[in-house]
Amino acid sequence: MPPENYLAERFEADRARLRGVAYRMLGSLPEAEDAVQEAWLRLSRTGADGVDNLSAWLTTVTSRVCLDMLRGRKARREDAIDEGAPEPSVAAEDVVERETILADSVGLALLVVLRSLTPAERIAFVLHDLFDMPFEQIAPIVERTPEAARQLASRARRRVRGGEALEATQTAQKSVVDAFLLASRTGDLAGLMAVLAPDVVVRSDVLGGGGQVRELRGAEKVANFYNGLAQTARTALVDGAIGAVVAPRGQLARVLDIRVENGRIVEIFVAGDPERLETVEVALV
Repeated sequence: MPPENYLAERFEADRARLRGVAYRMLGSLPEAEDAVQEAWLRLSRTGADGVDNLSAWLTTVTSRVCLDMLRGRKARREDAIDEGAPEPSVAAEDVVERETILADSVGLALLVVLRSLTPAERIAFVLHDLFDMPFEQIAPIVERTPEAARQLASRARRRVRGGEALEATQTAQKSVVDAFLLASRTGDLAGLMAVLAPDVVVRSDVLGGGGQVRELRGAEKVANFYNGLAQTARTALVDGAIGAVVAPRGQLARVLDIRVENGRIVEIFVAGDPERLETVEVALV
């Protein structure tokens, strides 16, 4: 058995790559570091005897740890609130800075969409499409045959890419939502007024806090509210319909169901309820 210091050196050489693998799967830096640490603990306990490719072995172990963590989320509803919170021993500012750097390298859009995949789809897609792992190696990790693992990645790929091409009506609605978000992001009050119907209404389960549904009515009030607001919002398919998502650092915080009629926005429902966010299907467009 190689000495522990040799294994530690080999592990440290792979740590950054493993953290990148785990972060793409989990979307949370603290959880990614936990997964990588668990991979090290397993390596230090079992050693590397009989392991021909230590890097590949570590990737497999880290992926299995991530899969267990993703499955565990489904059994813990509070994860929808606590997901991504830093460990007490890590300064919050440091976590935010590092997560922002990682999210920029991964792509915020990808992180938003990945969260809507099943754990097995997420693992198969990340390992194959982002890290070029063959399906023969992915199959035992997700407990499927190679062909089934290929199908998991294919389904995930369609979701990530937004599925089929938008219909003509959706394309027109998307242009309105794009214009709304651009005007909001840049503080263009006239641009906001141009895409809002005079009697537009915004309903939300987060406006004003307290978990109660709140309302704003009228183009002027809505435009003033959104003026300069949508800095991290992106146009998206939300459960198959054109809408938007707000996802700072890739963590889904709000979904906007947006209704467009005659080229103007007539209604927006902003959902931040954890139960809604946990089940929504999102595809960036």
